[in-house]
Amino acid sequence: MAAIDRLSAEQLFHDTQALQRARDFQLQPHRLCFNDGDYLDHETWIRPAFEQLGSLAGLDVLDYGCGHGMAAVVLARAGARVTGLDLSRGYLSEAHDRARANHVIVRFVQANGERLPFPDAVFDRIWGNAILHHLDLSSAAQELRRVLRPGGRAVFCEPWGENPFLNWARQAAPYAGKHRTADEKPLKRAHLLALRQVFPSVAWQGFQLLTMARRVLGPGRLTARLERCDGHLLSRFPALQFYCRYIMVVLRLESI
Repeated sequence: MAAIDRLSAEQLFHDTQALQRARDFQLQPHRLCFNDGDYLDHETWIRPAFEQLGSLAGLDVLDYGCGHGMAAVVLARAGARVTGLDLSRGYLSEAHDRARANHVIVRFVQANGERLPFPDAVFDRIWGNAILHHLDLSSAAQELRRVLRPGGRAVFCEPWGENPFLNWARQAAPYAGKHRTADEKPLKRAHLLALRQVFPSVAWQGFQLLTMARRVLGPGRLTARLERCDGHLLSRFPALQFYCRYIMVVLRLESI
């Protein structure tokens, strides 16, 4: 599929999704307000990934693929000067409403993540959740490096695609919240190698080995036990990270 067709399909998918959400928020506008923990703890990888950003006070931060804007609000509450970027005008509208409802200032920009409308070296940090796997990674990586300042870092949380059973389940098994665009693909080892061609430092960590069952089981005692098992298994046998559901990727630029 041509790039413009792929991006148009992505935009339509997310605009349609945002329109459905907007109807709910019109009936219950108070739901736009939230505490940081509502976002940071909604998945097991979010809080550890946020910690990789370090202190944000006074920094220029790009929320890359900001979607509904919850991360942008949390970043702004931490003292960052935040720019939220997304391809979907519908989601940007929700993000703008959420920032206003939570009394923070965020600049929002509609743009393609593979062609960023910013000068070189303007951001100290970049955050992205479930965005890279929608993009042409070679183009996106070059743009991310271009806008990141020396000594800066970018942190991403992405679905991981090296577990054959999980890949089968993603394609064939029914479960709640299973909504995907036609062209998105989980990241694989080849994508990490591509990032290493652009960034001098690429680190990653896997999340949810046994706990991937949480998607079906939901929260509860069994899920909590699985999380503890994951902690022991992944610390003792790091190679098992290749079979996790999600990964955190940290990209760093050297200081001048």
